[in-house]
Amino acid sequence: MAPLIALVVGTALARLAGLAGISTLDGWHPALRVGLAVMFALTAVAHFAGQRRADLIAMVPPRLPRPDLLVTLTGVLELVGAVGLLIPTTARLAAAALALLMLAMFPANVSAARRRLTLAGRPVTPLAQRAVLQIVFIATAAAISFGP
Repeated sequence: MAPLIALVVGTALARLAGLAGISTLDGWHPALRVGLAVMFALTAVAHFAGQRRADLIAMVPPRLPRPDLLVTLTGVLELVGAVGLLIPTTARLAAAALALLMLAMFPANVSAARRRLTLAGRPVTPLAQRAVLQIVFIATAAAISFGP
């Protein structure tokens, strides 16, 4: 739920900043870019720190090699994508790449749900709810990639 909150709050604050006179944020498209960047910056941090990192490593499907390396790599890609969203000339490409990354990482969510893992002492997000969230996130990335 934290990624969704980061997306919504980041977008809303960026839009308010645009309305307050910051011309680079004047419009929904730049505000969405900021919101998605905030979301990915938040989720990327979990790939490198403490218990959240261990939980993400546990989510990687067992058949994949080096789950620790995969979690590190996806965290780096999320950070690079977040920065790319904030640069107007790279934002469309970054959004498309992040949408593909989300699709590539979704099997980890399926695997975690099927194995009934617990993260931070709580059960993983149910698969149906997680799928809806992924659709929202991918739709946001698509709106950025194909928008004005």
